[in-house]
Amino acid sequence: MMFTLIDLRYAQQALEPVIGANTLEFHHGKHLRAYVDNLNKLLPGSAFEGASLEEIVCKAEGGIFNNAGQILNHNLYFTQFVPGGKALAKGPLKAQIVRQWGSVEEFQKAFEAAGASLFGSGWVWLSAAKDGSLVISQEGGAHNPVEKGLQPLLTFDVWEHAYYLDYQNRRAAYLTALWNIVDWSVVESRYQI
Repeated sequence: MMFTLIDLRYAQQALEPVIGANTLEFHHGKHLRAYVDNLNKLLPGSAFEGASLEEIVCKAEGGIFNNAGQILNHNLYFTQFVPGGKALAKGPLKAQIVRQWGSVEEFQKAFEAAGASLFGSGWVWLSAAKDGSLVISQEGGAHNPVEKGLQPLLTFDVWEHAYYLDYQNRRAAYLTALWNIVDWSVVESRYQI
């Protein structure tokens, strides 16, 4: 199976001022494209030829793992946004967030704190366990919660290339701003309990 660069469902400037067109051009058009191209070069003749990204991430190591993980993570990241955002509707996900954190606002604070405190480069995730409970986790490098048997729902990329052109070293400001473009209907669709 050959992997392809996902198409964005919005124009490059559509997420401004939260994510600038220049950042999106580099992040999606160059960084993610490089991961796709690299993985496609590494797969032929490997044990992972024909495997899904999730299978590769759970079983591979080295370059195959790193490139597959970054593709999976970025695909989830880029598909969860919409210009202007879309609110979290009343439903099972919102009810579980409120049950565990007391309110959506308290969840957001905890999520931002996890992203701001992650040392180095990586990702902050909201994931679901098989029993429907929710987990906020920090994952370094190309790691993804699927490796722990969790279902990824929402992720914020805290690699510097995701925010440096727009926010320089103000990672916390970037994390706070991202809530303005989250499409919660996409996140909710990933929550299968």
